[in-house]
Amino acid sequence: QVQLVESGGGLVQAGDSLRLSCKASGRSMSDITMGWFRQPPGKEREFVARMSMDGARTDYADSVKGRFTISRDNAKNTMFLLMNNLEPGDTAIYYCAGTSRPWTMTGASALGFLYWGQGTQVTVSS
Repeated sequence: QVQLVESGGGLVQAGDSLRLSCKASGRSMSDITMGWFRQPPGKEREFVARMSMDGARTDYADSVKGRFTISRDNAKNTMFLLMNNLEPGDTAIYYCAGTSRPWTMTGASALGFLYWGQGTQVTVSS
């Protein structure tokens, strides 16, 4: 049983930065393709970023490219999302997600991810 726990959310102002963390337990993260999703208020869950098991490949939503960076430390079973130049439109609950499927069998759909954290709130004020 894989458990994912996010941390690092909070209330910030536009232009600020935040770093989210996702700690995995129950399985080595080096065996898990990882991703971040978010759910803005009143909207459906959407893809933010994903990273391959070895960290060599990444993919980002167009809305966050150039501002967000996904990374992972498999030795610590932890994944990160560095969010720079935050905008009010980034306000959402952020979820980390994982799947044992390899990179080539996953995409930007939440349906491809089996493991989910409980979410952490990020609020960006203007």
